[in-house]
Amino acid sequence: MDFIFMLTRNDKTVEDAGCLVDQVCDLGVTHIGFKDLGVPMATMKEVVGAIRRRGGVCYLEVVSTTPAAVISSLHSAAALGVDRVLGGTDLAAAGNILGDLSHYFPFPGRPVGHPTQLEGSAALVAEHCRRARVMGCGGVDLLAFRATQADPLDLVRAARNALSGARLIVAGSVNSRWQIHALAECGVDAFTIGSAVFDGSFSPAKGSLRGQILDILEACDNAPKMAA
Repeated sequence: MDFIFMLTRNDKTVEDAGCLVDQVCDLGVTHIGFKDLGVPMATMKEVVGAIRRRGGVCYLEVVSTTPAAVISSLHSAAALGVDRVLGGTDLAAAGNILGDLSHYFPFPGRPVGHPTQLEGSAALVAEHCRRARVMGCGGVDLLAFRATQADPLDLVRAARNALSGARLIVAGSVNSRWQIHALAECGVDAFTIGSAVFDGSFSPAKGSLRGQILDILEACDNAPKMAA
């Protein structure tokens, strides 16, 4: 299971994101993302360039809240040439802008507000996952622990079953070892953490970014396999 380190706090990219890439890559992080809010395009280009120089996989997560803003964010993702685009729900617009949807991972369910919460049942999440597969998406970006109307792990299991072999990423409010291990047992392929690193809540007894990152990597490395 991959750990995607998000250079974000409270669903916005941190202003010094470009300065942090080398630091986290030196710790062994290879998947790095940011959001389309909080910094100008120049900073996003700096971040993408830094990740490219370190041979990492680069993600942009779309958290815009209006149709017009989502389309603008998708255009930004295309212009930046990131490896994977996460978020949004307009698959038709994503197809028109991004072309190849195999690197696109939309939100299943009904994301609302900012910071984003997730409405919808396990059945709705499964339906959206099946639609993403039919449309040729690489998988989905599930805001499981932002759920307001269902149990988070019920949503994860529903998504895993509906996606079959497609990639399942869980994003938002992952901040503990038990969550990482539970996601691994459910067959999740990757998860994102941002705020829990910057506010120190993943490992409250450790104050440094280094300590948070290393503990997350250790939890990931020691996570159990998917339950049969």
